[in-house]
Amino acid sequence: MLFLGTYTPKLDDKGRLILPAKFRKKLEDGLVITRGQDRCLVVYAQDEFERIALQWQSTPTSSRAVRDYQRVFLSGASDEVPDKQGRVTIPPILRDYAGLSSDCTVIGAGNRVEVWDSKAWEDYLAATEDAFAEQSEEVVPGVM
Repeated sequence: MLFLGTYTPKLDDKGRLILPAKFRKKLEDGLVITRGQDRCLVVYAQDEFERIALQWQSTPTSSRAVRDYQRVFLSGASDEVPDKQGRVTIPPILRDYAGLSSDCTVIGAGNRVEVWDSKAWEDYLAATEDAFAEQSEEVVPGVM
């Protein structure tokens, strides 16, 4: 399952977001929305989220960093099923975390979808685009 592209749906007054049409089939059986890094939200297909959660069961909870990450990631998680129009409700705690306004940017990020406030996405992209051009070998050695 691979999510690609950038889309700019609106968040309605009830906190619902219309998923991009290209993503709907992959997410129609259920999804999980939770906190991502960089103050965005991450959306996983239900089965991908369960796969990740199962991997965490083998991590050492004696590690404070593991416990902290799991708590933040899982405590905000909300399982949702898109309605017939492809809309999902984003809970208020997650909308607040990501600073979502009505203008959102939804990006495909491989095995996940990210939901950003559009202004935050523009700022993030402006700050990282130059480094992107110079880092491919350091970040993904041997791949590109």
